[in-house]
Amino acid sequence: MRLQGKVAIVTGAGSGFGEAIARRYAEEGAQVVVNDLVAQGARRVAADIAAKGGTARAEVADVSKDADVARLVKSALDAYGRLDIVVNNAGTTHRNRPMLEVAEEEFDRIYAVNVKPLFLTAKHAVPHFRAAGGGCFITIASTAGVRPRPGLTWYNGSKGAAIVTSRSMAAELGPDKIRVNVINPVIGETGLLETFMGMPDTPENRRKFVATIPLGRMSKPIDIANAALFLASDEAQFVTGACLEVDGGRCV
Repeated sequence: MRLQGKVAIVTGAGSGFGEAIARRYAEEGAQVVVNDLVAQGARRVAADIAAKGGTARAEVADVSKDADVARLVKSALDAYGRLDIVVNNAGTTHRNRPMLEVAEEEFDRIYAVNVKPLFLTAKHAVPHFRAAGGGCFITIASTAGVRPRPGLTWYNGSKGAAIVTSRSMAAELGPDKIRVNVINPVIGETGLLETFMGMPDTPENRRKFVATIPLGRMSKPIDIANAALFLASDEAQFVTGACLEVDGGRCV
């Protein structure tokens, strides 16, 4: 049990990468707060983890809002008495299209969901990590923040901001034994797939994207979950400020 006795918050865990991370953490002994903006998803995942013998509770919260994040952190502390890991996974995007066709409201929402939660979770979790003698943040960013391509310009920028912010956090929080690392998935089999593609999700269109990935497939939630497990575990106790591309070679 690589996370036995640890408590983790996973944001955006009602589906996709976040769901896989929450499930994998619970399998390895963590007590998990399953956060999502959609109550049905969060409750489904938490209930299924519990049914399989794990420990989890659902917490509906908008991680772009200060009061919600404060409540989210408090819920972990109230339920389990400690907090060891925060996975900033919640994210959103605009549909793949020319940059000038993206509305201001979409732009604002992308930065509110993809970047602001790093500020808010730090604000509310770092004091507890410091008091406990350490902690761990993991940011689920994207290869889009490393090798940007046309059509997702504002999304690319938000993920680049998340990467640099996380690495700066690692440098500043290192003396407090707080580790901060980044995982960069390539396009994956999640609910946002068609939005990222900007075209219908057909086998032919998938092949166009897969052709750019040397290992010959899209990322799967379990790929990201396994990477997040390593970075949260004691095996990674000397790893901070790292950006791990889980991308089948896309960024080579």
